[in-house]
Amino acid sequence: MHAIVVERTGGPEVLTWQARPDPTPGPDEVTIRVTASGVNFADIQRRRGGYRGGPPPFTPGLDCAGTVLAVGVGVTEFRVGQRVAAFPEDGGYTEIARAKTVLTYALPDTVPDEAGASLTMLVTAYNLLVHAARLQKGESVLITAAAGGVGTIAIQMARAMVAGSILAVAGGPEKLAVARDSGANVTIDHLSDDIAARVKDATEGVGADVVLDSVAGELFATIFPVLAPFGRYAVYGMASGSPGQVTSDALHMSNRAVIGYSTGGYRALRPAALRPGVWGALELVASGAVKVLVGASYPLREAAEAQRFVESRASHGKVLLIP
Repeated sequence: MHAIVVERTGGPEVLTWQARPDPTPGPDEVTIRVTASGVNFADIQRRRGGYRGGPPPFTPGLDCAGTVLAVGVGVTEFRVGQRVAAFPEDGGYTEIARAKTVLTYALPDTVPDEAGASLTMLVTAYNLLVHAARLQKGESVLITAAAGGVGTIAIQMARAMVAGSILAVAGGPEKLAVARDSGANVTIDHLSDDIAARVKDATEGVGADVVLDSVAGELFATIFPVLAPFGRYAVYGMASGSPGQVTSDALHMSNRAVIGYSTGGYRALRPAALRPGVWGALELVASGAVKVLVGASYPLREAAEAQRFVESRASHGKVLLIP
C-alpha cells in the first residue's frame, strides 16, 4: 500500500508519498480499505510540530471512511466488507488504515463516504452543541469560522435542534454566502463589521446564549462581552494562534461559563464516550437534516496541495483526500 508520511516537521513539502507494508489488525482492531480521508486543521498543526502526537515519522489524518479489510482477534461487531468510519491509529492519509473497534463506527446506508470521512467535524459540532454548550430550544447561537467544516455543520445541527437565531461570523462575502446557504439567520463579516454591535442588534441587546469559537485570540475578546447572562462560550480551537482570556469576575457575576472541548482529548482519554455523539451526528446526516459540504477533493498523493489549500484560508466546507 501507499501512505503519506511526514519525516520531519515543516511546510506542506514534508508530506511525502511512500510505499508502506500493509498493516495487520491486532486484538480488538480492524483494518480498513480507505475510500476517503478528511483533511483537518489539526493535521496541519501536527505537520508543523504544534499538535499532540508523537514525533516524526508519522502519517497524518484524524478520520477516514472505507470498508473493513480484516478483523483482529476478539472482533465480533464488524465484518469484512462492511462500510465504516473510524478514527485510525496510525493516521488516515493512507490506502489501508488500522483502527481500534472502540473508535470504529458502522456507516448507515444513507450516510455517504464523504460524511464518514468527516467524522471529526461531525462529532465536534454535535458535542459542542449538545454536551459542551447544552443548547436549549430557542436559544441564539453564534458560530465563528462559520464557513469552515465544523462551522457549516454546526449551523445545520443548530437548526435541526430548533435553535433560535443563528449568527455566523466569517471573513468576506463568499464565506458569508456559504454560511447563509447552510442556514444562518445573521451573517457577520469579521473583516469589516462591528461584531459586538451586530450581535447586540440581532439579539435585541441581550447577547448570544451560546458561542462556538475555534479562533480565540482577539475575536474572543470581542465576542465574550456580548455573551448573554447564563450564556455558554465553548472554545474548541485557537486558529488565531493566541488564546482568549477572561477574568473570573466576568463569569460569576453574570452566571456565564467558558467551556473547553476537544474531540482529540476524548479520543485519547475517553474514547468510548465519543460513541453517543458519533451516533447522534450520523443520525442527523442519515435523516437528511445535515449535509456535509465538500469544498474540494484531492487525490491522496496530492495531500500537500490539499493542506496548502486549507492553509490559504480560501477553503470552505470539508476538504477530502481520495486514495
